[in-house]
Amino acid sequence: MIEVQGLTKEYGRFRAVDDLSFRVAPGEVLGFLGPNGAGKTTTMRIVAGFLPPTAGRVLVCGSDIETQAVAAKRRIGYLPEGAPSYPEMTPRSFLEFIAEARGIAASERRKRLDEVFALLHLDRVLEQSIDTLSKGYRRRVGLAQALLHDPEVLILDEPTDGLDPNQKHEVRELIGRMAKNKIIVISTHLLEEVEAVCNRAIIIAHGKILADDTPRGLEARSRFFNAVSLKLTNPDLVPAARNAINLLPEVASTELDEKGRITAFPAPGKLPLAPINALAERQRWPLAELHLESGRLDEVFRSITGGATA
Repeated sequence: MIEVQGLTKEYGRFRAVDDLSFRVAPGEVLGFLGPNGAGKTTTMRIVAGFLPPTAGRVLVCGSDIETQAVAAKRRIGYLPEGAPSYPEMTPRSFLEFIAEARGIAASERRKRLDEVFALLHLDRVLEQSIDTLSKGYRRRVGLAQALLHDPEVLILDEPTDGLDPNQKHEVRELIGRMAKNKIIVISTHLLEEVEAVCNRAIIIAHGKILADDTPRGLEARSRFFNAVSLKLTNPDLVPAARNAINLLPEVASTELDEKGRITAFPAPGKLPLAPINALAERQRWPLAELHLESGRLDEVFRSITGGATA
């Protein structure tokens, strides 16, 4: 597993990372979330052995990232922010160089390279220089070098940055498949990415951990958790419908948004979906939509971080 113990990073008087401690076990996909400047990228760089900490330590599969750096880094695939590479090289020559540097045996190298080329759909750009590639393809080349040696630990800083929606879906599917037998840590500002691929999330701000939970557990902190949203096709019926919903004992309060959608918030320990549905049937309201809210991760994020944006 990855063990982070009392991790601190200071730049002069500025403390970018402040006494962080957490563990990540095999099978976990940890989403590392925080507003800009929260310390996400700094933490990723320290865990990957790219930056030394001011204090604390990181163990990767039992090896200290500072004192046993080679042993630890052999277990890590790291996709840094911006995915730097050699722009004058082609993806093929760059990844062949990475394979040799990683010590992949010559007898296995071609097979592994072909697997990664296919996995990330790089075949059509293998002979172009990297500096002529789109941002999305450059990102895929960066991800390829992180995966090439089939590491036990993947540390991915904004893995879908620059990808179009189809490419994002492919990368998230790939992460989901690899999660069964790897430790994966993803630093991201995309809340949708946490919901799509992560089974655990840590939220940090000002270098400190503010929350550590499953995405579902974080959503349960939302005031929208178990709320009911409904919209009527006839706007004239909305005021009376809202008044009727407010009278239900399972409802604490309601809100009306600018699109005419009513959201009913549950009273403590109550579930208002069934009573609201029954009321709608009795009143024969013409419904455009009626659904149960699972909780809103963006609202929880803003609440925990004091209103900051990811």
